[in-house]
Amino acid sequence: MEFTAEQIASVIGGKIEGDKDAKVRTFAKIEEGVEGAISFLSNPKYTHYIYDTKSSVVIVNEDVELEGTVAPTLIRVKNAYESIAQLLQIYEASKPKKTGVSPQAYISPTAKLGKDCYVGPFACIGEGTVIGDGCQIYPHAVVGDNVKMGNGCILYPNTTVYQGCKIGNNVTLHAGSVIGADGFGFAPNADGYDKIPQIGIVTIEDNVEIGANTCVDRSTMGSTVIRKGVKLDNLVQVAHNVEIGENTVMSAQVGIAGSTKVGSWCMFGGQVGIAGHITIGDKTFLGAQSGVPGSLKGGEELIGTPPMNPRNYFKSQAIFRRLPDMYKELEALKKTIEELKSEEK
Repeated sequence: MEFTAEQIASVIGGKIEGDKDAKVRTFAKIEEGVEGAISFLSNPKYTHYIYDTKSSVVIVNEDVELEGTVAPTLIRVKNAYESIAQLLQIYEASKPKKTGVSPQAYISPTAKLGKDCYVGPFACIGEGTVIGDGCQIYPHAVVGDNVKMGNGCILYPNTTVYQGCKIGNNVTLHAGSVIGADGFGFAPNADGYDKIPQIGIVTIEDNVEIGANTCVDRSTMGSTVIRKGVKLDNLVQVAHNVEIGENTVMSAQVGIAGSTKVGSWCMFGGQVGIAGHITIGDKTFLGAQSGVPGSLKGGEELIGTPPMNPRNYFKSQAIFRRLPDMYKELEALKKTIEELKSEEK
């Protein structure tokens, strides 16, 4: 498919600078631009690429000031990143979706499959499970017994949804993700550990996306809950009885221990670790590798272990790097003091 700069600008509400008839048929990063591609510029670090890019059209922020002439047609918008995301969503939605059930798939006779669904080879849908309309169940995905799944869900290859879990509408589970495995519950005894049965479920609300090889454990009792709009990156661990609030996002390798409540609109960087049985307030922003041992009130940007204001954190790190020299100075001062004391005697 091919579109003109004018057509694209009308969709994203942009202002054109250059040839309104410039045609694009693909997307490209600005540093890898080719003729017929559309790129975007939102990070000032990449501004120098705009002078040499071969892309035909570049979406830029309306306040960007350029120091020289550029070859591509520009479309100025309030937020270039949001605009390119909008175009990518339109492009993705235009792709034809698979439908039909592979003869190599297994669907229990007691399961119910909605309209226009796709079930790939060697996928398995268990007893009493209900799948909504327009769902995509890719090869080797397993949906256990008595699962309830809404409309428009996508389960990529090798995803697993354990028995009894509830999945809302427009939920995407990427390859290898596991929903509803047992929570990590063991009681020590004289000979080792007794397993505590995990008899709860996982509830995932609408418009949630869960990355590859991410695990959301079922609760001991009740439900582990992922609220609507949550986005979890690859390799995230959500333990039993955790609740994650609406529109919270987490980067790769975040780990949340059991029974912790995370508020809405939070953002956690990579490898953040959250202790169990605590509460994280709404709009908490945690920098990468932060460790959280206790509850946080929310509405703060924090980093470190324990988390602190970023300015104080970086000041502390600067002092930390100087500790070896400071220790030498302290030892020298101690030695001088001892010498002065000896002279006084």
